[in-house]
Amino acid sequence: MNLLGSLLVLLLPLAVLWPLASFAAEPQEIVCIQCHGAMPGKIGEPVKLWKGSIHAENGIACNACHGGDPKDAANAMSPARGFLGAPKEAAIPAFCGRCHVGVLKDYLASAHGKALGKGGPTCVTCHSNHLVVKASLDIINEKRCSQCHSYERAKVIRAAMQETEAMIVAIDKRIAAYKVQGTDTESLEKGLFAVRNRFHTLFHNVDVGMVKKESAGIQADLKKIQDQLAALDDSRQKRKIAGAVVVSAMLLLALFAHLLRKTFD
Repeated sequence: MNLLGSLLVLLLPLAVLWPLASFAAEPQEIVCIQCHGAMPGKIGEPVKLWKGSIHAENGIACNACHGGDPKDAANAMSPARGFLGAPKEAAIPAFCGRCHVGVLKDYLASAHGKALGKGGPTCVTCHSNHLVVKASLDIINEKRCSQCHSYERAKVIRAAMQETEAMIVAIDKRIAAYKVQGTDTESLEKGLFAVRNRFHTLFHNVDVGMVKKESAGIQADLKKIQDQLAALDDSRQKRKIAGAVVVSAMLLLALFAHLLRKTFD
């Protein structure tokens, strides 16, 4: 057998197995998506919306919210398999709150939550039902808020929180940069995590005075983290200067040794 023939014998099994391995690695769609995704109009629309959501991005599919058996088409909507379906309007917060426990608590304590069942907004009013986007201050906008009331109060609340959010984003980036460099950032990450969670509790608060007061306290805690980062910056700068001095000294010594050798030669 010539060289080409030997290579073909060796590569043939790879050519057969490679597509199979790729196929096995691909996650299989659950039956809910297979069925509804192929349907037109209102029945298929939830799948299209879900695909652009933060839930889809994090692998949270239909059955995580609605229950049922995602692998058995015949029993996908069987109550015996835990199927819940879509909740009634007044039950929506508790439905979402099964996962978002802290958020549910904040919502129920707010003016929005206290108006539940009396014409007040539910989770889907602001966050949508299937096209759920990552929670941020972008959700507080005139188009969304003015569906129910004037935007004026919400505008003041957003402005009070905007500076805090910018500080959190900037600090997060600085910590990430240090982490990539191999610096131990665990305490900084834990500190920011705690402050960020405290900040997120304000998202459902519609008391302008309270939001302003809490934002000021949160910013004070963020400045403490900024001071820690500034100390790291200072330490790194000093190390750079010390390193530059050592390198310069070594170069001068090398130059001196070279000149001395030339003198004796």
